Amino acid sequence: MSSEQSASARPPVMEDVARVAGVSHQTVSRVLNNHPNVSSKTRERVEQAITELGYRRNTAARSLVTRRSQTIGVLGSELAQYGPSHTLLGVQQAARDAGYFVSVAGLREVTPETIKDAIAHFMDQGVDGIVVTVPHPGTFDVLRDITAQVPLVAVGSIGDEHLSGATVDQRQGAQLAVQHLLELGHQEIGHLSGPVDWIDAAARIEGWQDALAQAGLEPAALIEGDWSAECGYREGLKISADRSMTALFVANDQMALGVLRAFNETGVRVPDDISVVGFDDQPESAYFIPPLTTVAQDFEELGQRCIDLLLDRIEGGATGMAATVAPRLVVRSTTAALRN
Repeated sequence: MSSEQSASARPPVMEDVARVAGVSHQTVSRVLNNHPNVSSKTRERVEQAITELGYRRNTAARSLVTRRSQTIGVLGSELAQYGPSHTLLGVQQAARDAGYFVSVAGLREVTPETIKDAIAHFMDQGVDGIVVTVPHPGTFDVLRDITAQVPLVAVGSIGDEHLSGATVDQRQGAQLAVQHLLELGHQEIGHLSGPVDWIDAAARIEGWQDALAQAGLEPAALIEGDWSAECGYREGLKISADRSMTALFVANDQMALGVLRAFNETGVRVPDDISVVGFDDQPESAYFIPPLTTVAQDFEELGQRCIDLLLDRIEGGATGMAATVAPRLVVRSTTAALRN
């Protein structure tokens, strides 16, 4: 046991950490809340003091002082899908890292009434803020109409003067995919989209169209899918019979998996006959046959940005903020130069 610990039987408090680290109480708070405005040397000193003292946050005592519940509500839907479920995980992890409990409400049906009821449920719980991960455009209109007494952050929104938003730049991700195919010489580039009433699916369609328009090309086939591997398989069979495109941008990796199976069964060689790009970079995508070229989303960073925005509003009262996370292209074996 260290001398600091043996000097008193009481558990260490934040003031003890500040004294040992030689910093202010506010600096310790910033480190604990992962605030960016702390130098690496100072952060290291504070973290070393925390380890030495065995300091742990007393969230109950903190709640009494701040009159906050230290709880964040997270409202989600479509949680069986990869993107929404991993966004939820990212938000939960960032909230816990910041010392907040998380209360989750999942919607089976998305309507203005179910969204309002869930927000009211969170308000009854006394949450300090709410993150909404309901990936449909009408969600934002509902949230703007709600007079909530706590801050709201909407995933997928770019934010405005009324609502804070955090999003992965879906349009840019689609542009990265299409630009990669264009650089390989492809011009007949089709798109198997997600459901068009999803925010992300609509943005990826726009990115596909934008990239082709910038290259002076007309879009090839636009096929609406439903995110499932079964849909990818079904549409892949149709594409393999048509052979009018040389490349296919698929709106998620699950549908791309079904497409690859359909192509394999019908003798369409990937990438010799057609190149395929997915979206999400699921862990399994590197083990598809062939390994899938795809667009990666950083859900951990997205979750952190959501919580940063929420805490800025909880602690500072700021409004109308937005955060955008950049996607990145992961090139594997399903794309190759166009063969004449």
